[in-house]
Amino acid sequence: MSYEKLKTKWSNQYPAIQDLAKKAQKRIPQVGWEYLSAGTGDEDLLDRNRTAFQRITFLPKFCKGLFEVNIETTLFGRKYAAPIGIAPVGLTGLMWPRVEHYLAATCNRWKIPYTLSTVATETPETTGQHVGDMGWFQLYPPKDMDVTASLLQRAKDAGFHTLLVTADVPMASRRERTKRAGLAVPPKMTLKMIWEGMTHPVWSFYTLKNGLPRLRTVEHYTNNSDMKFVSGFVGNRLGGSLDWEYCKWLKAHWDGPVVLKGILHPEDAAKAVEIGLDGIGVSNHGARQFNGAPAAIEALPAIVEAVGDRVPIIFDSGIRTGLDAMRALYLGADFVLAGRAFIYGVAALGKYGGDHVAHILTDDLKNNMVQLGVTNLKELREADLVNDMSIA
Repeated sequence: MSYEKLKTKWSNQYPAIQDLAKKAQKRIPQVGWEYLSAGTGDEDLLDRNRTAFQRITFLPKFCKGLFEVNIETTLFGRKYAAPIGIAPVGLTGLMWPRVEHYLAATCNRWKIPYTLSTVATETPETTGQHVGDMGWFQLYPPKDMDVTASLLQRAKDAGFHTLLVTADVPMASRRERTKRAGLAVPPKMTLKMIWEGMTHPVWSFYTLKNGLPRLRTVEHYTNNSDMKFVSGFVGNRLGGSLDWEYCKWLKAHWDGPVVLKGILHPEDAAKAVEIGLDGIGVSNHGARQFNGAPAAIEALPAIVEAVGDRVPIIFDSGIRTGLDAMRALYLGADFVLAGRAFIYGVAALGKYGGDHVAHILTDDLKNNMVQLGVTNLKELREADLVNDMSIA
């Protein structure tokens, strides 16, 4: 059965991302849910990522007659059906088996980008078979440059054409809620885990069918598929080494656009443009790294001012609706990414859950643009605000 045959039913049952999140929480074991939904520290930034959007309100204009909205977008010379894509998420198979393949196929159908994480649970080689020409690859920079070169080559060979380099993980964050939930790599077969498996039978069935989550891309470099060993490799050998010289090296060795992801300071954005990178990713890592950071949407205007129109700006962190996307696009983002929302969709609805999330976000974006009285993204940026980010 295709998504088109399910769309009407699902649109009535699950009209919003929060509806999918509620169902996903029931279908995912607690440890998987906590890993997906947690922030760090007291998680104040999770709330600020959301509430900061709500302070941005518009003044609509009416009496414009019938019109259609066009949200097609060209980015780095490629046309996308919408200015919305899927952000990278790590350890994805813990939330739902094969989620990378399902979401890659969603993006191929919807003509929006899918970003595969270095620490996803499926490889570029297998995911590339589903994503078509919509593939982006996210890199946690390895300390070993031979490993870096190999990862880049594998991603290129699998058809991934845009590189997102994560800057905002100088070390692993504490993520206390995830620890309290008992996340262990590899998962330990405790009585609690056995009970979680029994009470989440659909997840357990597909997990047993697909195998326990493994960091399959990275285990290629360990000569050992033991999850504990691979996890140690990730902790010791990925991240913490990124500097501007490393960024220059990546630009020289990647045949395509390079986006520096996780930027909140306008000086970092300006420096990235200065050394020749192709895009800026404004993000606070979904509130998972530094609880003392600003909401990503609060940081966006200053970065837009620093960068101007020299390179595209890609925004993520906190996107849950098409209206959120519209707010970020108004403030100067050229594109937005959502991560958790798409995982909720697959965990709630399976293979075509990502299609339903794409439908919700794009339909809501179009609906709100009509409500505002704008027909395209250029007109959106010329709309009138009631409140902006300078108003508390």
